[in-house]
Amino acid sequence: LALLKRMFSLAIEAETILYKPKMPMLQEDNVRTGFFEREQFESVLAHLPAEIRPVIEFAYITGWRIASEVLPLEWRQVDFDAEMVRLDPGTTKNREGREFPFTDDLRACLQARHVEHERLKKAGHIEPHVFFREVAEGRGGEKKPFPIKSYGKAWKSACRKAGCPGRIPHDLRRTAIRNLVRTGTSESVAMKLSGHKTRSVFERYNITSVSELRDAAMRLNAKAGV
Repeated sequence: LALLKRMFSLAIEAETILYKPKMPMLQEDNVRTGFFEREQFESVLAHLPAEIRPVIEFAYITGWRIASEVLPLEWRQVDFDAEMVRLDPGTTKNREGREFPFTDDLRACLQARHVEHERLKKAGHIEPHVFFREVAEGRGGEKKPFPIKSYGKAWKSACRKAGCPGRIPHDLRRTAIRNLVRTGTSESVAMKLSGHKTRSVFERYNITSVSELRDAAMRLNAKAGV
C-alpha cells in the first residue's frame, strides 16, 4: 500500500493524473517485545563460541547495532585513557558520531579483547578490529585473524540450547535501552548512548521506567486519600 500511494504521488507530481484515490493504511502492530532477562542472556552467552561471546556482551551493554557498529569496531576507536569507546561520524545509521563511557563490564570485555590483540601482535599479526576469529589457511595451516562478519548460525543454536529459540540479535538493543531506563537514566541520555534519534523508540519498544510507574501509583494513592 505504501508503494502504491507513492506511485500515485509521483504520477501527480509528473502531472500524469489529477488526483489519487484515498487508500487507508492497514493498522500495524509496531510494539516490539523481545527482551533478554539477565539469566536468559547469560545462558545464551554460555552456549556461544568463545570468539562470538565478546560481540554479544558488547551489544548487550551498549545497545549498538551489531552488523554496522559493533563488528566493524577498531582499536583506534577505543580510548582506555579516557575510558570511552567511540563511533566515527558518518558510520552510524543516523550519520552522527557517538560515545559510550566504560562500565565495569564493558571495560572487562575490552581489556580481555586487548590481551588477545597483544598476543597476536607478538605473533606477527596486526589485527585492527576489536572482534575477530582465527581461521587456518587450509588444512593444518597457520591460523590467522579475520574480522567477524557473520554469527547467525551460532546465535540460533545458542538461543535454542538456552531455551529461548527464535530470539533475534536486535533484542539485545532493546534490552540495553530498557536496562538504561530501569537505572533511572533519562530518555534523552539513553537515546544518545544507543544512537536513537527520535523518542518514538520508547513507544515502539514499549519501554516504561519503573520510577514512572511508581510515581503514577503514588499520585493515584495521594488522590485517593484526599
